Amino acid sequence: MSSCHPQPKIFACKQSEYLAEKIAQAFGVPLGKVITSTYSDGEFQPSFEESVRGSRVFVIGSTFPNSDHLMEMLLMIDAAKRSSARHITAVLPYFGWARQDRKDKPRVPIAAKLVAKMLETAGATRIITMDLHADQIQGFFEKPVDHLFASTIFLPYVKELNLDNLTIASPDMGGSKRAYAYSKFLESDVVICYKQRAKANVISHMELIGDVTGKNVILVDDMVDTAGTLSKAADLMMERGALSVRAICTHPILSGNAYKRIENSRLKELIVTDSIPLKQESNKIKVLTCANLFAEVMLSVQENKSISSKFLM
Repeated sequence: MSSCHPQPKIFACKQSEYLAEKIAQAFGVPLGKVITSTYSDGEFQPSFEESVRGSRVFVIGSTFPNSDHLMEMLLMIDAAKRSSARHITAVLPYFGWARQDRKDKPRVPIAAKLVAKMLETAGATRIITMDLHADQIQGFFEKPVDHLFASTIFLPYVKELNLDNLTIASPDMGGSKRAYAYSKFLESDVVICYKQRAKANVISHMELIGDVTGKNVILVDDMVDTAGTLSKAADLMMERGALSVRAICTHPILSGNAYKRIENSRLKELIVTDSIPLKQESNKIKVLTCANLFAEVMLSVQENKSISSKFLM
């Protein structure tokens, strides 16, 4: 590597160290050293323990709540900017606060847009993320966004399952585009769940559009939070004659009673990535790593190569 372009450096926010280590290993550089000092009131200060002057810096961190995770990402980007890094790429395997992507009622924020502006203000010159809650969030940024699809990880696994009478399902109308993309690749049927919410995370009614009799169903979604929708959809499909129901959800938020719901549901398997660390183990949850996908894209960015081969969908 020429002296005018020093070796790229990869740093991790604390909540994503487990994933950043795998990404750095696949990328072929050691994970950079960061020391975080914490005041007694909870305020913290990350510090790079090596020079980043003139380097391309990758900061890896999923920004799931609490808000300290987003704050740590912002502080590390700011530290890199003030240390004369040449490029600063924010790598967010899970882009948090993305469900607030529009005004769906009066007097509410558009948090996803606010987070995009904060990342850019801090000094990010590029964003790499995976399976955004809504594709149009890319448009909230003025900097380049590489929006990766976890389908490149999930589809080989689904093919290995070798299921007969495979049907792809969307747990709601909003995810139908994602479900159709999977079904096109797998040459399968599609069914859609129609749900009405009483309020956030509470479903009042669910109906099924399509036939699942005698089918092995795979539900596809970008995230699983309380697992209320998934468990309800799985139970409904088994009642309607499905042979088995699995779910593919990129980001395992899994809050509240989610683990208990999954264990007690008729879901055969929940397949997720390691974009967010699991809080507990479960025999029903299969984790596929996204480390290689991110490492390959980061290498392509470093070498100014095309990454279009990483988009199966």
